[in-house]
Amino acid sequence: MGRGDLTVLVVDDDFRVANLHAGIVSALPGFEVGAVVNSVGAARAAIAGQGFDLALVDVYLPDGSGVELVREMRFDAMMLTAAIEPETVRAALSAGALGYLVKPFDHAVLAARLAGYARYRKLLSGAEVSTGEVDAALAALRPAPSSGGVAASGSAVAQPTKDLVLQAVRSASEPMSAAQVSAAIGISRATAQRYLAALVGAGSLRMQLRYGSTGRPEQEYSAGPR
Repeated sequence: MGRGDLTVLVVDDDFRVANLHAGIVSALPGFEVGAVVNSVGAARAAIAGQGFDLALVDVYLPDGSGVELVREMRFDAMMLTAAIEPETVRAALSAGALGYLVKPFDHAVLAARLAGYARYRKLLSGAEVSTGEVDAALAALRPAPSSGGVAASGSAVAQPTKDLVLQAVRSASEPMSAAQVSAAIGISRATAQRYLAALVGAGSLRMQLRYGSTGRPEQEYSAGPR
């Protein structure tokens, strides 16, 4: 990882979900996963052993409440949870959570929130800030929802989603179709196809045709030169 990367603690009682969230974090430039844990106790042990910039925390944990864990933290946190009770949302925000995503959510939504968090940190990194910078930093934490297509250049969603598509293909042991990429990272097939086409056009991926015994050949994608 690069120097100055934001270090993230992932806390979720379901190890598969925790690893999925960790994979999204790892795919984003400027972020690294510091630890992945499944309980309040394990989170406290991880915090005691190293520093973190951000935690992604579930509410329901086997040995306590993620909200109370966030209240103890001396660094930033976002809630990623199935808890939908208004009082839980209010408690989490009161405890200091910067964001609250209700499961299930599109993987690109989490990527956009993380990109927004990186901008929030950058805007608040100076010795002093103006009212406009504070407003911009708070707005960055809640990026506008995407319409489902490839977002305009410089938007909070476009770059993270492109990175996730590229990471999925590069990490695969064999070429992938748009449907396989779609299933792997939780976006629509049409959106996957548009990003794949853009990456092929940029020279980041290669496209070839997969011929079966019947029917039309299917496009498949593999890693191009880095």
